[in-house]
Amino acid sequence: MSRIHTIDGINLHLGTPDPTEGEWIGQREVLKQLLACWLVVDPRDLPLTPRLVGTPGIGKTTLAISGARQRGQELYIYQCTADTRPEDLLVTPVLAESGKIAYHASPLVTAMLRGGICILDEGNRMNEKSWASLAPLLDHRRYVESIVAGISIPAHPDFRCAVTMNEDESTFEIPDYILSRLQPTLTLGHPAREDELAILKYHLPFADDQMLSLTVDFLQEAHSLNLDFSTRDGINILRFALKRIAQDPTHPLARDDAWRESLEKCLGQDAVDLKSLADKKNQSLGGNNVPMGLADFFFSPNDPLHPDSDFDDDDFDDNDDDDEDDIDDIDDLDEGDDETTGRR
Repeated sequence: MSRIHTIDGINLHLGTPDPTEGEWIGQREVLKQLLACWLVVDPRDLPLTPRLVGTPGIGKTTLAISGARQRGQELYIYQCTADTRPEDLLVTPVLAESGKIAYHASPLVTAMLRGGICILDEGNRMNEKSWASLAPLLDHRRYVESIVAGISIPAHPDFRCAVTMNEDESTFEIPDYILSRLQPTLTLGHPAREDELAILKYHLPFADDQMLSLTVDFLQEAHSLNLDFSTRDGINILRFALKRIAQDPTHPLARDDAWRESLEKCLGQDAVDLKSLADKKNQSLGGNNVPMGLADFFFSPNDPLHPDSDFDDDDFDDNDDDDEDDIDDIDDLDEGDDETTGRR
């Protein structure tokens, strides 16, 4: 297998495929949807580049790896960052031992040339300039242009791609012209209890049932409270707890103590009480309260002078009519008193 590919007299040094194995457990429908995106149903058809969206640690990359393994293609993973440059994504010039410039293809370009699958991991951490360099690759043109190497690189017909994106705010906003090319959006949810237990057993087959049960109970409660603790967090908690128990065979920690210690060290003290943590999160997000405006500092909600008040002119007219009726009643009372006084 040649690791050098020549285009217009420029030698590109290709990367090596990722050997990671990934078994997808549960949520079979989203795996079928991903594989459908990569199908070509006609010689004139083109594959899709889907977005895999979900909270960190929920298994987006594992899903893409599993899809690549099922298709039997080479897998390449590129980790996107905030300082990723177009040349990082495509071709990087490197000074070789001979003193000449050698051009090294990125995992993405290597997948394009070898007909593999590339996962752009955490794509929404990448800036617009880098995304712009991929625009022709993600539509019907299916090529990229390397300014550094001065060449145009076409994609192999078997090339496939997927982009994973976290649901958090520490990211760039992807421009609409790129989002329109990253379709459809496949959203991953938290696994059911049976699936989550199977995932933990897959990664930690040596864990005993008690420790597995403690971890799954914690994760399921966190999911029910809409807290962002993932299966990956559970794996780390369980792994550290097992290490602490095995650390000193002569004086081992109790399982409950080791698990609680691991929970605090991995996720923090607040994770011990999930209900209180969920309440704090809701309060920090404002709960169900309507956000206050400037006028709320000067007027009560029921004040008719409040700019956002529901009072209208008819309300004031009705109040005026009531005031006039009150004045008429007072006049009638005064007249009655005069007549009474005259009779006396």
